[in-house]
Amino acid sequence: MRLLYVADPMCSWCYGFGPEIARLAGRRPALGPDLLMGGLRAYNREPMSAPFRDMLRGHWRHVSEVCGLPFSEAIFAREGFVYDTEPACRAVVTARTLDGPRAFALLEELQSSFYRDGIDITRSEALSDAAQRCGYDRAGFSAALESDSMREAVRADFARSQSLGVSGFPTLAAAVGDALYLVASGYATCAVLEERLERIERQVAGGACAGAAHAG
Repeated sequence: MRLLYVADPMCSWCYGFGPEIARLAGRRPALGPDLLMGGLRAYNREPMSAPFRDMLRGHWRHVSEVCGLPFSEAIFAREGFVYDTEPACRAVVTARTLDGPRAFALLEELQSSFYRDGIDITRSEALSDAAQRCGYDRAGFSAALESDSMREAVRADFARSQSLGVSGFPTLAAAVGDALYLVASGYATCAVLEERLERIERQVAGGACAGAAHAG
């Protein structure tokens, strides 16, 4: 069994879910998670409007109340900010390609940079800075990040996420052979994740197939 975590660095519920999935990974390191980027608002080209900013502010406040994590509002003061999640997703895919075990740490670093610190992680420089803080060679990471191969790779992630029927983030699944068992669609605590995993393990051990979705 391996965990498949479908996320987006600029998804506020993924940020809120971060400590819970990190706690689960610490308890069950053999399960991963393997990362798949979902592309929450990938390739968006429209500057943030006042209504969209107000919607985000309320949404972030709700996530903070539920999860207890800090949110900076600095990004709301950026004139003409474009909420395009493709660069940050591409950074995680680049990290996964260059040094897979460090990729989850970069995902966490990007989430903290954006939500806690108010850093614009749509910029390549900010993404490379974050990668360097996570132990990647900055020049090598930057070159890979801007390559055509990584742009294609992140598109492949988005396509796979869609093919699996993922419609929201975070989504966590347990992969057993060619079958995927849904563990969580949306925020859940580590305790709840453990309970669901144990239920799936019993189901798999008993040879049950109900609830499984094949991964194509």
